[in-house]
Amino acid sequence: MRLLRAACLTAFLCTAAGCAALSSGQSGDPDFASDAAANLQLGDEAVERKDFLQAERYYEHVRTKYPYLEVANEAELKLADLAYAQETYPEAREKYQSFIKLHPTHPKVDYAAYRSALSHYADIPSDFFLLPPSTEKDQTEIRAALVSLNDFVRQYPNSQYVADAKKNIEDTRRRLAEHELYVASFYARRERWKAVVQRLEGLLKNYPGTSVEEEALFDLHEAYVKLNDAEQAKQTLQRIIERLPGTPAAERARRMMGS
Repeated sequence: MRLLRAACLTAFLCTAAGCAALSSGQSGDPDFASDAAANLQLGDEAVERKDFLQAERYYEHVRTKYPYLEVANEAELKLADLAYAQETYPEAREKYQSFIKLHPTHPKVDYAAYRSALSHYADIPSDFFLLPPSTEKDQTEIRAALVSLNDFVRQYPNSQYVADAKKNIEDTRRRLAEHELYVASFYARRERWKAVVQRLEGLLKNYPGTSVEEEALFDLHEAYVKLNDAEQAKQTLQRIIERLPGTPAAERARRMMGS
């Protein structure tokens, strides 16, 4: 039985490896065209059929053979996009950053900057159902995404990509706030109330206005009650009234204050 399982596993891995080879575009040498633009187009067509290796060869050919033409700059960007499409985000980010340094006045420099920032966002842990929720995972990429996206908006305020960047910023803020709430809940289950206060105060300071703000404020009130800090508990209820005016949460806080 053990040998049978090993044989099945080997067969599966061989099949998967074969599929991976096909999807990565293990094809022959490209038939280069006589001009740069045509090679760029051939690279685009290779991308459409998921032949990434062939596409890379076309783009690299344009970049190295026509270094003084605009199409060479376009090829540089397409090589970065190619890495992004293959989800090799650190490599894509390096290529976008290189483009920015070499061509700081290029009309598409904001595109490169946005895609560089977006590479952190795309690398955020997923909520795939077989894995732990993203709130329980390492938040390094989410924090990096927030910093990079904010930097992009600050540096390129008139870019056409700012609106999308701001949407992603709000999503990263929500994710980070949810993570802080998760950590606070972890400490609460262990009755480590000072740690709960620290995490929730940090959440409210760093990520105001997120969808978890109401829950965080009421959890903070409870933590202060557990610490027998009546004054801070009362002030937290007042904060709910001030930060969430005209909401059921504010009305609930007034009732809890006895007013």
